[in-house]
Amino acid sequence: MNKLLIAALLAGLAHAQNDPRQIMTQVQKRAESKSQRYEGTLQVIGAGNRISTKRWAFERIGSFGQSKAVLRFTAPPEVKGVALLIVNHPDRASDQWMWRPEIGREQRIALQDRSTRFFGTDFSFEDLEERDVNQFDYKMMGGDAAQWKIESRPRKKSQYTYSYIWIKKDNYTVTRAELYNTKGLVRVIDYRDFELDHNIWTARTTEVLDVARKSRTVLKFDKLEYDLPLKPDNFTVEALRRNS
Repeated sequence: MNKLLIAALLAGLAHAQNDPRQIMTQVQKRAESKSQRYEGTLQVIGAGNRISTKRWAFERIGSFGQSKAVLRFTAPPEVKGVALLIVNHPDRASDQWMWRPEIGREQRIALQDRSTRFFGTDFSFEDLEERDVNQFDYKMMGGDAAQWKIESRPRKKSQYTYSYIWIKKDNYTVTRAELYNTKGLVRVIDYRDFELDHNIWTARTTEVLDVARKSRTVLKFDKLEYDLPLKPDNFTVEALRRNS
């Protein structure tokens, strides 16, 4: 390989590592799977360090920005059976329905309610969406020797005006996100305890801080599986009722 070609390749690599959109594209590409399933433990830590513990099961199918997901609480008894269906779209906000077994019917989550907390956790309904990389504008904000810091601004309607995202340079994993609205910092999400599973680096622990409430939710994954033969029919409003 001649020196000019080597120089051109190195220049292209350096440019890619300083292009925030290319970096975020790599983040998404390295996390791609046809489907995903996990079980998780949620600890909500509120004022006075009061802890509430829940468990849920999560399944998703499809590509980024066009995926479908079902999240269903499995414990404790007072929330068991509560489920959320999320249908993501490439050009608009997701459609969401929540099944409430105590009333025996589903409720559509209105767009104006997406910024509210999801069932006593510090996740908002919008935080549970999955958006394609092309639904945002990006700007490089610096970082350090180990991580990039990138600003992300949504193109679709969102409760957030912008976010700062930290990405590890060695494996393109997101380790932290700070989410802002017009009034300031709203949430901080930290990702840790990464493990390589099915050739995908996955954070086994996610911690969400609600800045205003000063409460935290810690989600820990177990029984994580990728690329399962899940059925599309399980990701419908009818399936919410059928599987309750």
